[in-house]
Amino acid sequence: MAMYAETMLIPAIPDVIRDFQVSYGMSSWILTAYLVTGAVTTPIAGKLSDIYGKKKVLLIIMIIYAAGVFIGGFATNIYFLLSIRAIQGIGMSMFPIAFGIIRDQFPREKISIGQGVISSMFAAGAAIGLSIGAFIVQFFGWHATFITIIPISISLLIVIWRFVHLDEGESNKYQWSNNQSTAENVKSESSSLQAKKDTSSRPDRRIDIKGAISLAAAITSFLLILTLIETSSNNMNTELPSMSSSSSSSNYQIGAFVAFAIISFIVFVQIERKEKNPLVDLKLVLNKAILPANLIILIVGLSNFMIFQNKRY
Repeated sequence: MAMYAETMLIPAIPDVIRDFQVSYGMSSWILTAYLVTGAVTTPIAGKLSDIYGKKKVLLIIMIIYAAGVFIGGFATNIYFLLSIRAIQGIGMSMFPIAFGIIRDQFPREKISIGQGVISSMFAAGAAIGLSIGAFIVQFFGWHATFITIIPISISLLIVIWRFVHLDEGESNKYQWSNNQSTAENVKSESSSLQAKKDTSSRPDRRIDIKGAISLAAAITSFLLILTLIETSSNNMNTELPSMSSSSSSSNYQIGAFVAFAIISFIVFVQIERKEKNPLVDLKLVLNKAILPANLIILIVGLSNFMIFQNKRY
């Protein structure tokens, strides 16, 4: 559903440009706004699900997503549409929560199967969005693409609420009562030491705000670079030679965002290395068994992001 929403509007870009009378560069933000919020909120949502419970956070995200989809069908200008697309991008943060639920609930020998099914939905949703989205745009208009997601999102919301049952201890294991320790009158020294040990091992409810901000800045700048490069390349092929000053200005913007992205990423790494409860565990990310897969996913994601915008041709 989330990947379908990402690609469904791509066949409608020419119609959006015509209806709202905007440039191609502005229309590229239809995809960028979605990806920016999705990339930024994904690690944050994963952390929140560990603190407050996976099912609870998943349902909240789906409610926000469903509301964004519903309102998107009434977009009347490009800025309103981009705002709605940004809200829909929050839906991408459902993926790490879903993987976490599978890891906690599935038998060990079936975890890979469950995660493989969800992973395959990335490609399936994108393909369905491009094909069915084009059909809906042609016969019913691009506003109708949002309407098609509403019954799906509501149905999935109800199914998860009714039929996905998680251990209550999982969502409450971070909620420690201050009254519990005072109610128990521990007199022995061994019990006191054990209580201290348990307290020291309790996970921190705090969110790595500094890490989240620096990561958001790095990801946002990086996606803006891709958007500006793609838009600048398109302008060079379509605009008159007299518009070279505009291309030069775009090059300066790309250079500024490149520098800002590098600085933000370095700051993020330094923060995560010093943080006791980091937003992203760098040791896990750099694990030899995980790093190659992450790099492959990065390459595939970059390819999709840069190719999707050219689908309008």
